[in-house]
Amino acid sequence: MSQRRKIYEGKAKVLFEGPEPGTLVQYFKDDATAFNNVKKGTIAGKGVLNNRISEYLMMRLTEAGIPTHFIRRLNMREQLVREVEIVPVEVVVRNIAAGSICKRFNIEEGTPLPRSIVEYYYKNDELGDPLISEEHITAFGWATPPEIDDMLSMSLRINDFLSGLFLGIGLKLIDFKLEYGRLFDENEQVRLVLADEISPDGCRLWDVATNEKMDKDRFRRDLGGVEEAYQEVARRLGILPESEPQDVKGPTTIQ
Repeated sequence: MSQRRKIYEGKAKVLFEGPEPGTLVQYFKDDATAFNNVKKGTIAGKGVLNNRISEYLMMRLTEAGIPTHFIRRLNMREQLVREVEIVPVEVVVRNIAAGSICKRFNIEEGTPLPRSIVEYYYKNDELGDPLISEEHITAFGWATPPEIDDMLSMSLRINDFLSGLFLGIGLKLIDFKLEYGRLFDENEQVRLVLADEISPDGCRLWDVATNEKMDKDRFRRDLGGVEEAYQEVARRLGILPESEPQDVKGPTTIQ
């Protein structure tokens, strides 16, 4: 593989300098983390599956009018994306109670929420990605009021679209995390676009008939069958990839 300059490495992905100005190559790893990086492990083939799943969902959202950073998939583990300035706010949309909201409000897991709830978290691993309000976001300059409005409206549109898409393949979208980035054009005009990825790493997906978990909760809770769950999501979406020899090794980088 050709050498490329590493721009950033996160828990699940690596970003490399892209082939053209304003682009990046997003490489999906098999590494898995949970509980703010306290639990670590590897899910064999996760990077390949998440690359395909995120590509499919980003393309479908683009067709639905949601602007994204996605350009195209390059190979089994890599995507070409637009370079954006990430807004340091994670947007979580919840439809059914699961995860931290159950502990915070003493709600039984699986309880349908009165309506979809949107929460904001400060994107900072050292602080444990704390829950924040719109006041925090504007006071600390992480995003402007119009940007918050855009993130909220897009997140709700994405929730409506993905809920229907997943329901059509027998899955309930319990909750999910989104990230947004500022995309600057040639005239220095800026707009918010959906960034990062959408995959079972950041979505809770339950089987409609059995409530079986089909996402990273299987890793968090040591339920087993993690690889099989990710494969099943890809299979239901009709995009289960075939393994290829070039997937065995990661890219060669220069620091």
